[in-house]
Amino acid sequence: MDKKYLLIKNYKDDKKLRTSFNELAKKIFGLDFEDWYQNGYWGENYMPYSIADGEKIIANISVNIMDFACDGKRKHYIQLGTVMTDEAYRHQGLSRFLMEKIIKEYREQIDGIFLFANNNVLNFYPKLGFQKSKEYQYSKTVQNVDIMSAVPVPMRSRTEWKMLEAAMKNSICNGSFEMAYNPGLIMFYITKFMKECVYYVKDQDAYVIAQMGDKDLLIHNIYSNKVVDLNSMIKAFGSDIKQVTLGFTPWNTQGYIKSEVQREDDTLFVMGKDFENFDRKRKMFPTLSHA
Repeated sequence: MDKKYLLIKNYKDDKKLRTSFNELAKKIFGLDFEDWYQNGYWGENYMPYSIADGEKIIANISVNIMDFACDGKRKHYIQLGTVMTDEAYRHQGLSRFLMEKIIKEYREQIDGIFLFANNNVLNFYPKLGFQKSKEYQYSKTVQNVDIMSAVPVPMRSRTEWKMLEAAMKNSICNGSFEMAYNPGLIMFYITKFMKECVYYVKDQDAYVIAQMGDKDLLIHNIYSNKVVDLNSMIKAFGSDIKQVTLGFTPWNTQGYIKSEVQREDDTLFVMGKDFENFDRKRKMFPTLSHA
């Protein structure tokens, strides 16, 4: 790395650096993290590791500290994301420098490292010790006859946000591989792209994050203080639903079709002993755990 550049990290409260980070994120991904910060959801679990040229952020890899529950056992992972380099500063090894720095710092502290890579860098990560891994998603056809009882709860104000946060905080795991309480990441989705995707199912006393099509239902996650009856949960979305896909791995997979996850431009890479046989476990990282 050029000696005139600086390695900086976890600078979210520095307005100039945060603004420069946001400018690069908008340029590369079309994302702006400023409202996430102003809403109070950019917490200590999302840490940019960046290279700066003066006060300009020119490259970044963000460390997302995450706890998971895997078959009832607590796991400590980091997910790497927001991997980006300003076009004018590419081909200088900046991403490799950051990646090696992060791996050295965290590898002995956690159970595993994972990331989702786009297709133009698939040859980069194996050189650093990552392995490509498969995921498996569960779906099934249904014949609901019930009237829809799931009540939409639009996330348009802090009142609704706080209700959902409370449900998340008091929730138990409704899947066999689930991200532990992580309001910062979930609320990134809810306050941006998924304001109309939250429902309350009264007879299960559960909040559900789901996306409905004309006949399809994608259930991203369920928050409740008890294990819900998943079939009853599906019925709550009414008779129009004919196909259900889960964004998490259910405790009981009986009756579901298991399919290898195929994403157009999103490949899972893993590192660490905890992930050596991840594809054999036939699980998937929950859709809302992607950072």
